[in-house]
Amino acid sequence: MEFSGGGASSGGDHQDVSDSHRRKKRYHRHTAEQIQRLERMFKDCPHPDEKTRNLLSRELGLHPRQIKFWFQNRRTQMKAQHERADNCALRAENDKIRCENIAIREALKNVICPTCGGPPVSEDSFFDEQKLRIENAQLKQELDRVSSIAAKYMGRPIAQLPPMQPIHVSSLDLSMGSFGGPGIPGPSLDLDLLPGSSSSGITDLPFPPMNFSDMDKSIMAEYAAGALDELIRLLQTNEPIWVKPSSDSKEILNLEAYSGLFSRPQNPNLRVEASRDSGVVIINSLALVDMFMDANKFVDLFPTIVSRARTVEVISSGQSGTLLLMYEELQLLSALVPTRQIYFLRFCQQIEPGSWAIVDVSYDIPQQEPHFSSPSKAHRLPSGCLIQDTQNGYSKVTWVEHWEIEDKAQIHHLCRDIIHSGFAFGAERWLASLQRVCERFSLMINGANSAREFGGEGKRSMMKLAQRMVSYFCSSINPSNGQQLNTLSATHDFEVRTTVHRSMEPGQRNGVIISASATIWLPVSPSNVFNFLRDERCRPQWDVLSNQNPVEEIAHIPNGSHSGNCISVLRGYNTSQNNMLILQESCIDSSGSLVVYCPVDLQAIHIAMSGEDPSYIPLLPSGFTIYSDCRPRNDEGASTSSNTNSTSGSLITIVFQILVSSLPSARMSHESVATVNNLISSTVNQIKTSLNITSS
Repeated sequence: MEFSGGGASSGGDHQDVSDSHRRKKRYHRHTAEQIQRLERMFKDCPHPDEKTRNLLSRELGLHPRQIKFWFQNRRTQMKAQHERADNCALRAENDKIRCENIAIREALKNVICPTCGGPPVSEDSFFDEQKLRIENAQLKQELDRVSSIAAKYMGRPIAQLPPMQPIHVSSLDLSMGSFGGPGIPGPSLDLDLLPGSSSSGITDLPFPPMNFSDMDKSIMAEYAAGALDELIRLLQTNEPIWVKPSSDSKEILNLEAYSGLFSRPQNPNLRVEASRDSGVVIINSLALVDMFMDANKFVDLFPTIVSRARTVEVISSGQSGTLLLMYEELQLLSALVPTRQIYFLRFCQQIEPGSWAIVDVSYDIPQQEPHFSSPSKAHRLPSGCLIQDTQNGYSKVTWVEHWEIEDKAQIHHLCRDIIHSGFAFGAERWLASLQRVCERFSLMINGANSAREFGGEGKRSMMKLAQRMVSYFCSSINPSNGQQLNTLSATHDFEVRTTVHRSMEPGQRNGVIISASATIWLPVSPSNVFNFLRDERCRPQWDVLSNQNPVEEIAHIPNGSHSGNCISVLRGYNTSQNNMLILQESCIDSSGSLVVYCPVDLQAIHIAMSGEDPSYIPLLPSGFTIYSDCRPRNDEGASTSSNTNSTSGSLITIVFQILVSSLPSARMSHESVATVNNLISSTVNQIKTSLNITSS
């Protein structure tokens, strides 16, 4: 609306003004005398009635509506001034309280107990005491279990035994080495052990105390909160941020739309990986959140992806959420793909009842980066998942993965497609692995679906044993440290990567162990390769140590809805060493598949089948990992059903582990490397021959 400079126009004149003219506003500036008179009236009466406004309008030569609007604006301005003053006062009081709090904390650090002269008891003394009591109870239970197992092995109570020594089952130093037929010795593995210094074992990455200040923690909290906001927007927004190139393809991130929405410029020197996927998981949200916030449980939840994880420090915990600083190493199960090592913040917050958001975002710690061994630098942009309860007690999980990668070394040509496609560390692989493992946990807990060969407790014990076997297998492919050697195969068509380390962990074969792996490509679909390798009837065709002796399955435990997800106990037709069995687990999902096996003493299998704790049964697993090659599809060949179609291939990693010696001073020799090299080369040739593949 508008008014004339002197206020002479009548109200009727204003009603005759056209609509187009009304849109053009001319703002009136009051004179100093008018403002002074209005200010005096405002002090006496901030809310003048209509009669007072009319008197002022005649006195000042202004329209009554101008008087009305001036008082409205003045009241709004006064309210804003009061609010600003209140905010300043509250902020000053808050700063004062924070300073007092910091001073009190510093003073408490120097307090001396008047009774004992020692440092003061921590605020969580009750919880510390309870934690110690729980640990003591767990240690006592562990001692009882070890005593029970030792008594079964030795044939007399533990009280009559000398100090306990590490348990060794058989002298089977090579997996499947017991399959020599009657009168036919198995392949000789006479490894020459060179005396001298011991091989370097797998050492932990140092985690010195970080000593973060309150300011550092405040910055971390603000950074994590911003990352959570970005993650939620990525989870809940579809187009134009997420697009599908075709109806049957996965969602990909529109980088231009993303950069515009979050004001994040693109770096042409960095490779971006971004993906989103969702699905239902057989677990409730609270249990799943608990597993995510515990580093050890998180590794158990993703054994094929997370090789190591550790909580470095709890930054904050309360009703507003829990913030952790963590370290993890992520892997694709192939020695050709380097691990991704990152420090990151994990922030978990309940969005609404039954709905949780968990965000991971990289957090650089410069003094720790020199310890990283990976040739590529990975930075995790806000990634994570939204976990929502469903009516049937399950959870709907929506997952986002977003990375920026600086490739400092060339990616191996076999793995280039699977890396550049984003599948190797993408959302689909995380979610598929989560669904399969949670389904396995559900079957392990549910004793009603017990296997026919033994009861529910025996089934759970066998599943725990197989789970530990798979975890050892996955961690052996990309060890953190140890003497490493790369050699070509006997036919010079693939690379064998060998690592030696010393194992002293309970539940593993103690001594010096050689882990050797090789990754090959086969023009066969991953499902066909998986079915071939897991079938005990086909085992003599590829197992060079079996001497083509047949194998039978004597126990079968399903651990998933897919028929390929199962645990088997196998026995070879061999009279020379009939006290050895083979424990095998096969698992498959849309992220890939595994076939892992390990020789286990017959008596140890009986212990597990009886429902006792299998934690101290030593394992040295070998096996295979199978992934799709992720090569671009050729539409012209889509109609063919041939398994050797160029549009469908597999990346297969073969892993063998050998106990070189129980002596800690043993080390890897050229003869032992050559033996493992020949073993892998022979296995690869047997597989190609059985699948009718000609070597290129």
